[in-house]
Amino acid sequence: MRRRTRAREFALQILYQTDIAHDAFDAALDSFWQAHADKAVASDLKDFTTELVRGVTQNLKVIDEKISSFAANWQLERMAVVDRNILRMGCFELLFRDDIPPKVSINEAVELAKKYSDTEAGKFVNAILDKIRIEKGK
Repeated sequence: MRRRTRAREFALQILYQTDIAHDAFDAALDSFWQAHADKAVASDLKDFTTELVRGVTQNLKVIDEKISSFAANWQLERMAVVDRNILRMGCFELLFRDDIPPKVSINEAVELAKKYSDTEAGKFVNAILDKIRIEKGK
């Protein structure tokens, strides 16, 4: 598995934890890395995970508004927690990470949805993120 793919999985776990337990993001990050202290985690993997989590949390209002504007008939609070946080990461990458090609961000999000959510989640995530990509002109 590629490092950035693994970092996205780590970030999803942290965002999921903070979303359901209402933990502070920094505390969740610290807790996550402490739980993985016995494993050798490459510094670039840890850095990218942290960038994703901090990027999503620092821009959460903008990200949630953007997702909500394209999620017809879906309230953000009613989405599955996993789907919501996959969308948040993908949206963050599309809006704030010009160094990552949009198709990569969308594909990675779709693959996470297929792996961690139900069978329709990949299509749902793809549709919303593609609308955001088009609006941004990427």
